[in-house]
Amino acid sequence: MPVGTFRNDQARDRFFTVYEEAAARLWPSTSVDADITTSFGTTRVHRLGTGDEPPFVLLPGSGGPALGWHSYLGPLVASRPVIAIDPVGEPGPSVQTRSIDSGDEWSQWLGEVLTSLDVDRAHLVGTSYGGWIALRHALRRPEAVASLALLDPGGFGEVSRKFIAWVIAGGLATFAPRPIRHALAGRLRNVTLRDDDAVRLIKATFGFRRRHILPDSLTDADLARITAPTLVLVGGNSQLYDAREVAARVTTRMPHAVAEIVPHAAHDLVMWHPERFAAQIAAFAANASSGIR
Repeated sequence: MPVGTFRNDQARDRFFTVYEEAAARLWPSTSVDADITTSFGTTRVHRLGTGDEPPFVLLPGSGGPALGWHSYLGPLVASRPVIAIDPVGEPGPSVQTRSIDSGDEWSQWLGEVLTSLDVDRAHLVGTSYGGWIALRHALRRPEAVASLALLDPGGFGEVSRKFIAWVIAGGLATFAPRPIRHALAGRLRNVTLRDDDAVRLIKATFGFRRRHILPDSLTDADLARITAPTLVLVGGNSQLYDAREVAARVTTRMPHAVAEIVPHAAHDLVMWHPERFAAQIAAFAANASSGIR
């Protein structure tokens, strides 16, 4: 399988013009950035905060760089150190050199990144594709996962035509004039369309060829093996899966998991209530660390 890359130098330059302008305005200047060499390419990491507690490790969804977590950083950094990761094979400063062909290889990639940072144990926070990576890592390396916080994660069924149609419609809507785009946000159940910074970045990613595998479905037996304390937030109107079915599987199959359906929210749940969700994630991790279920 080929690796993800920009279509050409012009596409790369367009993306980084938008990316660097947004990062200068939205990302804290206290961030300590580094490039980590892995078996699958060079991975950019952003470290914030201080302390010896197991850090939060932030994993974005498909097509989104770590920059998308900017609204979550305040409550999270106030709680414990944060490591935001730009996955290889996604538009951003990381550079993929080898394909990742399974969930186990995604776990291997993440393990190599964290080992290079001397992180033995972490609280994984992931949305969509990043949530699936977190689940796969919890299966392969349970001792390395202090807790999971997942926002409308992948891995609970096949990607549907409804979801693909939603993605395509949202992509087309980014090219509409601002007032029309904002109006379409409600009709398409896509609040991302109202975030002008996010839309500029999304449009810049269209020059990137993403080559990752689709997330496979975790079985009930897989879910039963994930013993880390787990918080799953699901959009009540998620285009990816049926929210009630996912919540029921989480609470009945995962031994230490809680699920919450967020009314009216869609698959872009991560964009809905960032400060509220960040505070909830921070509290959940604190309780997990103290042994409170």
